[in-house]
Amino acid sequence: MKATGSVVAVFAAHRAAETAVKRLAAAGFEMKNLSVVGRGYQSEETAIGFYCCGEMGKFWGARGTFWGGLWKLFLGGTFLTTPLLGPVVILGYVAPIAISILEGAAIVRGLSAVGAALYDVGISKQSALDYEAAMKADSVLVIAHGPAATMISAKILLGKLTPLRLDMHAGGRQTDLIARFG
Repeated sequence: MKATGSVVAVFAAHRAAETAVKRLAAAGFEMKNLSVVGRGYQSEETAIGFYCCGEMGKFWGARGTFWGGLWKLFLGGTFLTTPLLGPVVILGYVAPIAISILEGAAIVRGLSAVGAALYDVGISKQSALDYEAAMKADSVLVIAHGPAATMISAKILLGKLTPLRLDMHAGGRQTDLIARFG
C-alpha cells in the first residue's frame, strides 16, 4: 500500500492515545498503517529501562504498561534517544522511516530524527516542529496513514476522542521502507 496522506492526533493522556489506537483497529484500520510516537518516560522519572526479545518489548517506569501493551499490539517498534526529545518510542509505520533517517543521516535542519521521519511521510516542517514540541510536553501522537478517503474516516473517528490537535496531511515522499520492513 502506498500512503497518500496522514492524519495526526495529539493526545495529552497516554490512555487516550491507547484508546484511539484500539478504536482505529476496531474500525478496520490495519496496524501496519498506524503509528504511535511519544517520549518513553516522564520528566520526573530518574530511570528508564527497556529490553527487547523477539517481538516482545519490556519497559520500566511509570509508562511501562502503556508502551509495553502497545508494543505487543504493533508487534514491535523502536526505542531511541534523540538530542532534541530524549528517549522516544516509535511504533508502527513511522518506526522504520526514523531508523532509515538515522542510518542515512538525512536529518532535516531543525528537526530531530522523529521530526524528519514525520516530514518524510508528508507532514510539513512546521507541523513536525509543532508535534516535536507537543512530545516535549509529554503528549503522544497517534498517526494513521493511507488513501485520502480512508484518512477522512480516520479524522472523523479520532475527532470524536477530542485530541488536543487533529490535522490531516496530504502527500509525502514515498519510500520502499514498507516493502523492506513490513
